[in-house]
Amino acid sequence: MAAAARRRGGSQSDDRRSGERRSADQLFDRELDHLPPEARWREWMHRVEATIFAASEPVGREVLARIVGKSCSIDLLIDDIREELRGRPYDLVAVAGGWKHLTRPAYADAIRAAVGSSEKASDLTQSEVLVLMCIGYFQPITRAELSSFFGKEISRDFIGHLRGAGLIASGPRSPTPGAPYTYVTTKEFLLEFGLDTLRDLPDLEALEDAGLLSKEKLLAGDIPTGLSSGEGDGEEEDASVNSEGIEFGT
Repeated sequence: MAAAARRRGGSQSDDRRSGERRSADQLFDRELDHLPPEARWREWMHRVEATIFAASEPVGREVLARIVGKSCSIDLLIDDIREELRGRPYDLVAVAGGWKHLTRPAYADAIRAAVGSSEKASDLTQSEVLVLMCIGYFQPITRAELSSFFGKEISRDFIGHLRGAGLIASGPRSPTPGAPYTYVTTKEFLLEFGLDTLRDLPDLEALEDAGLLSKEKLLAGDIPTGLSSGEGDGEEEDASVNSEGIEFGT
């Protein structure tokens, strides 16, 4: 009975908080009908830019829709904000399904000289970049397929390191014998490589048409020269992949 009472109490508390949010939401003026069109648009621009500036993660379209009128085009707002930021050392960048303030890559050296490297930037080895590229293109993909791709064993520890970094996650079980796990990329992968969606990866069909990349050929053992040679022999060169600049925000 005590547990049931706690559940009822928790439910009532959740309902109360939900009601308070709805009340505050109703008081918030999205439409700004009292303002002339130009001033209304300017205020929407300021709201969107302030929200993205204050956020630690990319802000999606559904979040921004909460602070502007129903007739407002988020894309046009973003275009106008970016136009005003032209010539500034930072920009609004579409990444991981939302928008984020990032400094322009041209100023990365100056920022590193002043405050050091970004804590969130990851230094990935060439092997890790290649494996992530393979998973990005061919996901969901199993560890055995990855090993066939590179002509060498991809260890569980290697996969575990990429998972620990949040760059990949387990996908659906493969329909092949033994139903092994497959692996897929994550939102963190998009953030790390400065991509909005996986569609922003270099066009796979163009690479296949050029004979540079083919899942069938790779799994059959037709490995491009240099892709697997020398990997794992001695020290691997670090490849910094956070190419979109350093985060700009609070």
